[in-house]
Amino acid sequence: MRKRKKGSKEPKTPPKKGCKVCEEAESKYKCPVCLIPYCSLVCFKKHKELSCVKPVPPPENDTTSTTIPAIDVDRPCYVDDVSDVLPHSQLECIASSTEILDALKGKELQELIRNIDCSADAEAELDRAMDQEGFRLFAEKILQMVSQSENQQL
Repeated sequence: MRKRKKGSKEPKTPPKKGCKVCEEAESKYKCPVCLIPYCSLVCFKKHKELSCVKPVPPPENDTTSTTIPAIDVDRPCYVDDVSDVLPHSQLECIASSTEILDALKGKELQELIRNIDCSADAEAELDRAMDQEGFRLFAEKILQMVSQSENQQL
């Protein structure tokens, strides 16, 4: 028998995966739909009796993506002056604006808003964000929409 030299490594074999149906045998196959490993035709048929769903791939870092990460809507929001709260109709007007929705697709604007929302000193963070032209234009557009809505209600 030949001795191995010190420090040389044996080729690694991939870890063996078990059947996710019977959980006893080594898997040889994968379901073409959900990619669950199984060992035999019997296990495949048993698997197909249950619902089988294609896995959703993780989102790519795509700058053209229109998805906006979810925010914690259950977090309480406290307001000192109730008159600072916009009526539901104005909020709906802002939320349905294509200009606002298009602006919110920008990663930089999303990051600025997230930083304001997560900041311990949101007012100071808002002041810093207002130094950014894109955020300032976004805020002005919202204020313009609120102003127009108030004028229409008068």
